[in-house]
Amino acid sequence: MSFTLHTTKHRPTLAILTVKDSSRVFRGNLNNFLDLIRTGERYGLDVYVVTAKDFQISSTEMYGYRFHEGTKQWSRELVPAPQVVYNRIPYRKMEMRPEVQQTIQACRRSTSIHFFNPSFFNKWTLYSWLNNAKESKSFIPDTKQLSDASVLSNSLEKHAVLYLKPERGKAGKGIMRVERITAKNSNQLSYCLSYLQDKKMVHTYHDSPNEVWDEWNRHRIDQEYIVQQGIALARYNERAYDLRALVQKTGKGLWSVSGIGARVAGKASITTHVPRGGSIDDPRKLLTHAFGLREANAILKRVGAAVITIATQIEKSAGATLGEMSMDIGVDTSGHIWFFEANSKPMKFDEPKIRRKSLDRIIQYSLHLINNRRRR
Repeated sequence: MSFTLHTTKHRPTLAILTVKDSSRVFRGNLNNFLDLIRTGERYGLDVYVVTAKDFQISSTEMYGYRFHEGTKQWSRELVPAPQVVYNRIPYRKMEMRPEVQQTIQACRRSTSIHFFNPSFFNKWTLYSWLNNAKESKSFIPDTKQLSDASVLSNSLEKHAVLYLKPERGKAGKGIMRVERITAKNSNQLSYCLSYLQDKKMVHTYHDSPNEVWDEWNRHRIDQEYIVQQGIALARYNERAYDLRALVQKTGKGLWSVSGIGARVAGKASITTHVPRGGSIDDPRKLLTHAFGLREANAILKRVGAAVITIATQIEKSAGATLGEMSMDIGVDTSGHIWFFEANSKPMKFDEPKIRRKSLDRIIQYSLHLINNRRRR
C-alpha cells in the first residue's frame, strides 16, 4: 500500500466516513464508494474515504483512501481536510463504538465541516416523531412499544393482524406476524404467529395472546420490539407489495424524490425485503393492476408529496442535518398511503435511473453545502 500526498488544493472536498476492517481496507460497500468518487470527478469534487480512526478534526490533512484506476487498487494517502463528511458507517454496533461516536460528535460540533446523516434511525423514535406531528400523523399505523404481554393482548383486540418489529432491525430481520383467527362455526379465537427460520416460513398456532408472547420471546432477536397494526396492502398476483422511495436533498438544499421503486413479497413471505425473498417490480404497473392507470398516477403523486412531508418532519425532529433517506411506503386496498420505515443509510437502488440520480444528488448536495457555507 502506497503513502503519497495527493495535491488537490483548489478542489472542494468530500470525505466518505467509515471504519477500519481487519480483513480488508475498510468496511462498507466499496463499489458504492467508488461510484461516488467517479461521480465526484465529473463535478470537480475531490471524494475519498476516511476511517473514524484516521479522522483528525483539527488538522489541515489526514490519512484517507483513494482509488487508483490504473492499478484498480485503494491506497492510503495524505488527503486534505474535508469540507463535507458523508456518514456511511455500515452497522449500528460500529457506529455506537465510543471512539467512533467521538469522531461523529466532533464533526457535528465543527464549524468548518458540514456533516450529514449522523446516525441510524430507531423505529420507535421515528413513529413517535411522526405520530406527534399533524402533517405526518395520518400516514402512521397504530404502533406501540412491545413492553409486556398486555400490550400484545390489547393490540390483538383492536387489530386482526399485527407485525412485531425490532426497533433497530435491518432488511426485515427479526420481523414476525400475528393473525387473529375466528373459528367458522363458533366464536373461538386462536392466533397464528409467523416468522422466518432457516429461510423457511414457520407458522405456530396458539390459544391465547400470552402463548403468542411466550413463543415470540423464544424466537425474537435480542433487542427492543414494537407492535404495529397490520395493513391490508394492495396485491399483485395475490402477493403484497410496498413502495421504496428515495428522498434526497438537491443541489439547492431542498428535499426531492429521486425515485420510487416497488418490492413484491416472496411466495408465503411476511415481508417484501429482497434478502427475505422479495422481488423488484415497477410501481406504476402494480398500482395500475389494482386501481387503474389514472388512479395509479394520482397515488404515485400523493406518495411523492407524502415522503417529502415525512422527510421534512424527521429532519426537524432529529435536530440534525440529513441529506437522504429511503422509505418503505404501503398502499392499502383503498389507496391510502402508510409509512412503514425510513433508513438513513439507504441501500443501493437496483433501478438504474434511480441509482444514477442518487449519486448525482449526493455530490450536488455536498457542493451546495460547500458553496453556502454558514457558521453555526
